[in-house]
Amino acid sequence: MTKTRRPRSRVRSFAVHYVQMLIAMAVGMMVLYPLWHLAVGDQPASAWVHRADVDSLVMATTMVVPMAAWMRFRGHGSRAVVEMSAAMYAGFALLFPFLWLGVIDADGLMLLGHVLMLLFMLVAMIARPEEYAVSHAHLAHANTHTATATATEQEPA
Repeated sequence: MTKTRRPRSRVRSFAVHYVQMLIAMAVGMMVLYPLWHLAVGDQPASAWVHRADVDSLVMATTMVVPMAAWMRFRGHGSRAVVEMSAAMYAGFALLFPFLWLGVIDADGLMLLGHVLMLLFMLVAMIARPEEYAVSHAHLAHANTHTATATATEQEPA
C-alpha cells in the first residue's frame, strides 16, 4: 500500500525556502569568496579591492550568485530572484555612509550588513508569501506548465 504524502504546511514551506537559501549562500561564501581572495591577494593593502565597502559587496555577491541559481532551479521567477538579490545587498548599502563617516569600522559593516541581509531577506519573503509559502514542486510545476502553454501558443498552426 502506498502512502500519500501530506502537503507541507505553509509555515514549514516558508521556513524550508529560507533555510535552503541560507545553505546556498553559505556554500557560495565558502567556495567563491576564497577565490576572490586568491585573485586579489597579491594586491597592496591600500588597493581599492581591499576596501571594506568593496569587500562587503564581493562577499554579498558570492552569496547572491548561488542563492539566485538555487531559486531559479527551484522554479522561482526572475522578479522574485531580483527582489531577493536586492534585499541581500540593501543592508550593506544602507551601512556604507556610516562606514565612510567612521561611525562603524569594517568589522561592524560585515556584522551588521549580514544581520540586515537576513532581516531584509525575511521581509522580502513576507511581502510575497504566495512565492515562498508553497512547496517548490508547486512552483516548478506551475513554471513548467506556463512555459509549455506559452510555447504552444506561439507555435504556428
